[in-house]
Amino acid sequence: MDPVAVTAFFQTLVQGLLTGGLYALIGTGLSLIFGVMKVINFAHGDFLAIGMFISLALFKTFNIDPYLSLLVAAPAGFALGYVLQRFVLTRLGDRLGEGSMLATLGLGLIISNTLLLGFGAQPQSINVPYASSTFSFAGVQVSISLLIAGLGTLAVIAGLNLLLYRTELGRAIRATAQNPLGAELQGVKTANIQAIVFGLGVAFAAIAGVLLMPLLYAFPTVGENYTTKAFIVTVLGGLGNLPGALVGGLVLGVIESLGAFYVNNNYRDAYGLVAFLLVLLLRPEGLFGKTVKRV
Repeated sequence: MDPVAVTAFFQTLVQGLLTGGLYALIGTGLSLIFGVMKVINFAHGDFLAIGMFISLALFKTFNIDPYLSLLVAAPAGFALGYVLQRFVLTRLGDRLGEGSMLATLGLGLIISNTLLLGFGAQPQSINVPYASSTFSFAGVQVSISLLIAGLGTLAVIAGLNLLLYRTELGRAIRATAQNPLGAELQGVKTANIQAIVFGLGVAFAAIAGVLLMPLLYAFPTVGENYTTKAFIVTVLGGLGNLPGALVGGLVLGVIESLGAFYVNNNYRDAYGLVAFLLVLLLRPEGLFGKTVKRV
């Protein structure tokens, strides 16, 4: 086999896996919220945009490195999500399932228009020296920014796993996901748990936005595309299935990367949509819907 072709294949594969790691982080937040609350968050990509603009504002105002801005963006995302769930979405009461679609769509519109008023419509970027830096491993060029993003995703998902399966809070979250009424009878304050879960989902989206900032331009409607990708990831892995979201993100990243390299780069987003439709037609519960325990 042609060694150049082999190297090109592994180059594309690594690129897809690292990009898929970011997709997994975005999809994990959406899947966590749905798994516990059965809420489909149509504003998920807009929360990612908030993370990007927090990073942009801190860099331009105080020259703070984008990755250090995680110390601000993650808590801010959690606080925003907690407050929105506690004081806005919870008012839907028994209509939360049906009303969440319109409510989160409205939140998304408010966020994107607020960003438009504050930062303008012009795409903006952060110029850091490592943004385009790469290193070579076994002949494969690896983007440092994408590698940091991939490692960041692994750290966040490992932390979430520890939270869910090694802490009292995690047990309360799993109890709320499985049987909210039973959890209430056992003394779990499910309203507070749901607010914490929504806050975690928004924080994950904000973290993903910060990790994307050295790689992409920020503009007010940048989140729309990532809301779509989050849905594709959760459908591929199975709605509410956290390990499935991780695998779904990696699968989506690899499909897009291979399609862009071997078919046509102009249709990169379309390859994921084709995979999304195929899974809906052939296995609507997701690729791992029956084999992995839900949260």
